[in-house]
Amino acid sequence: MTTAMAASCSLVCCGEENDSDKAVIVRFTNGIINNADKLDFSMYKNTDDRNPRKSSRRIVVAETERLSYVGNNFRTGSMKCNNLCKYYVGVLNKQTMQMEVHSAQLFNMQPVIPGEETVTATAQDMTQTYRDKVDSLIEAFGTNKQKRALSSRRLNQVGSDTLHQAVAKAATSVIEQKGLEVLQQELAESQEDLALHLPPCNAGADEPEDVYPFDDLLSPVEFEALEEAGSKMAALTSEELLKMREEGGCLSVLKFLGNLPSASEARDKTVRCAFYLSMLLNLAHQRSINRKFGQEEGCPRIVQNKLLRTFTVESFKNGRVQNMVSSSMRVKLAAFSLALLLHMGHMTADLTLLHRDLGITEARMIDIAKSMGLTLSRHARGKGDDAGQSEENRQAFLVVPLVKQDKFVETRKRKKMR
Repeated sequence: MTTAMAASCSLVCCGEENDSDKAVIVRFTNGIINNADKLDFSMYKNTDDRNPRKSSRRIVVAETERLSYVGNNFRTGSMKCNNLCKYYVGVLNKQTMQMEVHSAQLFNMQPVIPGEETVTATAQDMTQTYRDKVDSLIEAFGTNKQKRALSSRRLNQVGSDTLHQAVAKAATSVIEQKGLEVLQQELAESQEDLALHLPPCNAGADEPEDVYPFDDLLSPVEFEALEEAGSKMAALTSEELLKMREEGGCLSVLKFLGNLPSASEARDKTVRCAFYLSMLLNLAHQRSINRKFGQEEGCPRIVQNKLLRTFTVESFKNGRVQNMVSSSMRVKLAAFSLALLLHMGHMTADLTLLHRDLGITEARMIDIAKSMGLTLSRHARGKGDDAGQSEENRQAFLVVPLVKQDKFVETRKRKKMR
């Protein structure tokens, strides 16, 4: 019978479906339902269609004569496997003898016992009533000191409620502007170690070039895609470079474009890296990034996708998902730009020019360089240098073995007792 059924049936894939068209598979936590046919199922969907994160929320309700069951796909009791796997269920159409394959969603049904919430509410009402009774007794029979304390407590409570309302209003405004997920991510990133945003490091490498491998900064496929953009960089004349400098161009990039190597292979690598470095520095000054970033400069699509994927975070704002450059991503951009400059400058980088191009403080730039294990020094610029001034530029060198930086611990002197 199974062979005959298999021979007479055929599978039909229904393709991608909407969330409302998905099949529902339920699992009861308190046991097995004997009479499943007598269950009355209902499904409710979120009405906020403008929010893509809320539009997929569903609540399934199953009612019997004795008990009700509720399951959802967005709260703590929901099944996390829906986000990790895709489930499909086959439905046999007995008329056409075709097995239709539909996408499915799993729900964990939990019983709802009436009266659980009312007990908590009653206890809270009793506590509040007891406080009111005590306050009434103080107002009627309390001493002047007790009455002043009661009046002060009520005034503080009013001020606290007003403060809480103002804070709640401000928090709601910030959440609507930036999105809850981005705020949580920024809080987690602020508590993370700086080393988590550094490029991949091989601290035990014998050669300085292998400590921060070039392929981890720019893969061979991405480097090959920058051929046309690098050629445009190499074709810039001295007048065009001077115009870029006057218009506030990136000094770290102009430094290399003004002194390109004579060898063709080294020259080609320098101009490609210079273009990629200019994209990193421009991205550090952005706040909200759209999908057209870098198109006017001729950035290849594969490099553009790498920048958005590696150095931005997704945020929900005004009903759509946007790519944002958070504070931790700016630290990551600074670290990767510094590693790229080391490969361009024979394991030497100018931190003064870089922190100005990035728009961060010199102290922050030094912290990043120290976290990367670099050796720091100051180098006096001569007359032929970029700024033409006598001030000193701070340089970073990559020397193996890397410098191990100890955390600074502030010590205070005790005051002498007289």
